[in-house]
Amino acid sequence: MKFPGQRKSKHYFPVLARDPLLNRAGLESVPFRTHVVGIDQTLVDIEAHVPDDFLARYRLPKGQSVVVDNDVAHALYEELKSRLLVTHEFAGGTIGNTLHNYSVLADDTSILVGVMCRDIRIGSYAYRYLCNTSSRVNLEHLQAVDGPIGRCFALITPDSERTFAVNAGDMNQLRPDSIPASVFDSASALVLTAYLMRCKQDDPMPASTMVAVDLARKAGVPVVLTLGTRHVIEDRKEFWRAFISEHVDVVAMNEDEAHALTGESDPLLAIDRALEWADLVLCTAGPIGLYMAGYCDESVRRATKRPLLPGAIPEFNRWEFSRPMRRAECRSPTRIYSHISPYMGGPERINNTNGAGDGALSALLHDMAANRYHRANVPGSAKHVRNFLTYSSLSQVCKYANRVSYEVLVQDQPRLFRGLPEREDSLEEVYWSR
Repeated sequence: MKFPGQRKSKHYFPVLARDPLLNRAGLESVPFRTHVVGIDQTLVDIEAHVPDDFLARYRLPKGQSVVVDNDVAHALYEELKSRLLVTHEFAGGTIGNTLHNYSVLADDTSILVGVMCRDIRIGSYAYRYLCNTSSRVNLEHLQAVDGPIGRCFALITPDSERTFAVNAGDMNQLRPDSIPASVFDSASALVLTAYLMRCKQDDPMPASTMVAVDLARKAGVPVVLTLGTRHVIEDRKEFWRAFISEHVDVVAMNEDEAHALTGESDPLLAIDRALEWADLVLCTAGPIGLYMAGYCDESVRRATKRPLLPGAIPEFNRWEFSRPMRRAECRSPTRIYSHISPYMGGPERINNTNGAGDGALSALLHDMAANRYHRANVPGSAKHVRNFLTYSSLSQVCKYANRVSYEVLVQDQPRLFRGLPEREDSLEEVYWSR
């Protein structure tokens, strides 16, 4: 486990070697290992530059997003490949992106549960999915299917207009018996997306998702939900509120999804309202920055040393140096909030907005996993006087999530392929000092 953030100086900790004291006693010290589990609709984002008549032949309305069946998707893909029109094939999926980024940041294992084509041809979209996924992401639990995984075609015409053709393939055919109970024994979190519950009536994915949720709850593993898009939430607002209240510990969303869920257009008021149903909330708000909210017991809360911020909740960041907890585990729960503006004012040029929220969530998951890892290996540490959800303060998690989100914005794809660069002088504060 690589701990989140950067240290000012390098230290050597032989965490994988035998402990010297236990070695003298003839005992072995084997560190506890943890991971993050995610369920996803495995899909590939395929980008191609096409002439206008290409759209007409496939009856694709320009500038819109339409669902196409398997035959149309197959014919479309074969023509794009044969005419060398494909420019990029990226592994996609909200949870797939998040787990990949987590493994890059933590340099540690995550486990993806979903489906994959039984027969994979070199150079195909399924092959590209595997090639663009970190080797630290465990794919051994994928369920084989005879049909295709999901494909999302982004077809760019000469006027730069984007037209989307989406084919689900067999990405929603994950069976309940394909959910391995053993992966939850040492997990730090189960990560889900709202898309998993929005399938055809006969698709097994919703039932499989609920099996995973039940297994996670029985194992005491936090359930993390990312909301997808506002349209998914608006269609079933009351359902999602009840679902979060009953099954979810942590919610991640952007300001549009937050508005759809809570009815509040102000991100601060939205995360405050979301605390009625969840224990910890992450909300990305574009140029405004990033907000987080959670609960902490009054006896262990810590006041900020930064200027108190104005807002719909006056001086809302007063307790941002606190570490979040589950509300049910607080004797006297206090709501805590934090906010951070875009890193360095935001990038000069945004190359890609797809995946910025996934990047922020991967940073939060990294901190949660670091907490589980440290609690298991150093149980007597003063950091674990209470059962906190994260290793770091709410303020520091905000800073970390914001930095990762920035790295996604300045590249052309939603997945990180390197860790964060060394911090600039202005960011030299030791990450886990609070």
